Amino acid sequence: MRVTIYQPSKTAMQSGTRRTKQWRMAFESDGAPFIEPLMGWVGSKDTTPQVDLYFDSEEEACEYARRKGYDFTVKRKKAHVIPPKSYADNFKTNKVRT
Repeated sequence: MRVTIYQPSKTAMQSGTRRTKQWRMAFESDGAPFIEPLMGWVGSKDTTPQVDLYFDSEEEACEYARRKGYDFTVKRKKAHVIPPKSYADNFKTNKVRT
């Protein structure tokens, strides 16, 4: 079974950082989805992609995947750098607009 271990990024809709410090293990689907003939909904025989496991550290998640015998991939976040700004910069008369 294949899993991906990563830290979720914060959502664009809110400024909160809930669950961005934890590491998430997401299972990848083994089977192809199919169209259910009566209603036309998309179905699958594999329910593991609906399961998400959360860990406090990357090492815990990797150790769990090794113990269970999963093939895993770790995706690390890029460093998010916020350039320093001053409130007074909003009122400069000679600022360059992009």
